[in-house]
Formats: sequence, structure tokens, C-alpha cells
Amino acid sequence: MADTKSITFVVAVNNKHVFESNFLASPCLSGAHSHQIIVQEGFSSAATAYNDAIDRSTNDLIVFAHQDMIFPEFWLAELQRALDSLQQTDPEWGVLGCYGETLYDHGRGYIYSGGLGIMGKPTDHPEPVQTLDEIVLILRKSSGLRFDGDLPHFHFYGADICMAAAARGWKSYAISAFCIHNTQQIFVLPKEFYESYKYMKRRWKNSLPISTTCVTITRSDFRIYQRRLLEVYLRFIRRKEIGAVRVKDGRALLAEFGDASRSSVETVSQNGRYARP
Repeated sequence: MADTKSITFVVAVNNKHVFESNFLASPCLSGAHSHQIIVQEGFSSAATAYNDAIDRSTNDLIVFAHQDMIFPEFWLAELQRALDSLQQTDPEWGVLGCYGETLYDHGRGYIYSGGLGIMGKPTDHPEPVQTLDEIVLILRKSSGLRFDGDLPHFHFYGADICMAAAARGWKSYAISAFCIHNTQQIFVLPKEFYESYKYMKRRWKNSLPISTTCVTITRSDFRIYQRRLLEVYLRFIRRKEIGAVRVKDGRALLAEFGDASRSSVETVSQNGRYARP
């Protein structure tokens, strides 16, 4: 049975200030704790960075997180409740995350994302999804799941590992564990995104369509053409990039939205499903 007493957190870091003023500022990691934190720098892709961390993890439960994530005080308690729920309903789960996409019924989870606001809503049980956003991915080392080392760059690795789990007959779930993504939101994506998209389409050609939080991967590429046209409009007609600027210090967002974690615990507690710790 998975538990949160000792977790390995893995973070790919390319900006130490962002890392220190967001992830390392997470209240649930303040003070003395037994968790392992692996900081990965200088890797050419998320997959190689994360597979290296799996090998180095001293714990079975591993949380892969973006450097601009902030985890409120109750996050570990909410993760434990999700694990306890799955122990009863699906102990052979594949991958967990804080936000994901179903194939035909939109997103699931409960997060704050810069430029988008609060997404999703608290629930009393994990909800199955087709893929998970890369902001937070959770798996068990003992499952043997690994990221595809041939997947280039830092895109679609969340969708890819969920598809790899599904190929083994394991479900992926979005859990109700509120956290904050202090992102630098952009809508004009780099060429690496499209290279990773093409790789995913080839690798999972027999499993299409695949719905992700960025775009749906299809045989026709209709959605990707829509996105490319939008980017042309933004770059050459509006001549302006639309997006959200990352808050300099993520603790400001924690002060503004951190109570969403507490309120989600209280909301479900009032419904009699569990008690706040």
C-alpha cells in the first residue's frame, strides 16, 4: 500500500530562482521531513531526466513536478486520501496527477494555473482520465513504468506515460489535491512541441485519438492545424504574444489561493466522506 510518509520528489530545473521561490517554498515541504528531493539539471529531455531519477529514488512513491509548482500545507494529506481511496477501488493504478484530460468529457482535477485561474473542482475520489498534465505526475517505482527515452524534448511525456500504463491495463487518475502552477503561460509554442507531437502520433498510432491538456492528437491533425493557424494570427497579424506572466515569487499566489486547499478538505469533510487531519 502506497503512503506519503516518505516520497521522492523529482524536479527538472533550468531556473534556480523559479525553483526556490515556488517548489522549495511549498508549505507541505517546510521544516524537517523524510522526503527525498532530486533536482535534475542539464538533461536533453524530460524522459531521460526522469528515468535517471527513478533509478536514484530511495522511495517507491515518486512525484515528478514542474519547478514552478507550489504545494499547500494540506497537499500530502489530500494525496494520502487519494491513495487510500484507490487502495479500495483500484490498487493497481498506473499514474496519478493533479489535472488531466478525458477523451470526450473534458478535464478533471483541481488546480490553479496562471492565466487560466482555478481549474476543476474538489472531489471525494480520484477520477479516471486518458492523460495527465506534466505539472504533476505520480507513480510507483515498483510498477516498472518508465518514460520513453526516445521521446524528445520536454513535451507530451505525461500523455506518453499514461498511454504506456494503459497498454499494461492500468488506469490513470486525476486526484483532488489542490496545488498552484505559477506558470509562464504562452500560446505560441516552440518547434520542439511539434516534434514531440509527431513522435507521439507515430508511437501511439493505433491508440488515437489522444486527448491532452494542450491539444488532441488525431490521425487528421485537425486540432494541430487549428493551433498553428492561431499562432500565425498571433505572431503576424496581432503581432502580440498573449499569455500569463509568471508571478515573481510564488508565495504571493499561495497567499491568494492557498486556502482553496483547506476549503476543499472542509467541503468534502462536511459531506461526511472524510475528516480533516
